[in-house]
Amino acid sequence: MNSTPHIIQEGNVQFQLGELTGNKISYNFPKILIYLEAKGKLLFGKNFKIYSEDEAILYKLCIYFIRDFDTCAKLGVDSNKGILLSGPVGCGKTSLMKLLPFIVPHQNQHSLIPARNITFSFNKSGFKIIEDYGNNGFYCFDDLGVETTGRHFGKDCNVMGEILLSRYDLFLKRNLKTHATTNLNAEELEYRYGNRVRSRMRELFNLIAFDKNSLDKRK
Repeated sequence: MNSTPHIIQEGNVQFQLGELTGNKISYNFPKILIYLEAKGKLLFGKNFKIYSEDEAILYKLCIYFIRDFDTCAKLGVDSNKGILLSGPVGCGKTSLMKLLPFIVPHQNQHSLIPARNITFSFNKSGFKIIEDYGNNGFYCFDDLGVETTGRHFGKDCNVMGEILLSRYDLFLKRNLKTHATTNLNAEELEYRYGNRVRSRMRELFNLIAFDKNSLDKRK
């Protein structure tokens, strides 16, 4: 058990993200941003940076991950649901969902899995894959909506749609959250997965969206 989860060591540098009083951490958002940029450079290369225009999005994500329930409620973020992080290609969705768990090393961590990889696995192994991802685990499904339709022994299947329906049941029974990233908007998601899945997604996720004109940071 980490007795100082608000203090994170990266090599020879120590980052203190807040103050610990009793068993409660009072986090400091500017200090979190400093750490996220430093950790991002370690993970993704020296050109990684936190952009000032993304700070409003980052603030919502950070208060969710640090479990600041009062501020979440004020900003309309349901701490019981997962995160659906949407935005245009290259705005940084995947990087952030890889980065943010590092600010809360004492919490249960999600595994980030590209949705298209899950469909490829279905094509090879069949419906066992839907059970594997639908009935257990804590996942962030990356690039939801860009995967192809699955096909196993000649039978087509909207693999991620079926997994999301199973994750909804899992959420109701065990309060097990699901996260996802997507380039699609609400209408495109409904077209891709149908009204039933889209309805379940509203109950599964907090939608946190980058501006549609956000920069492509990979250029």
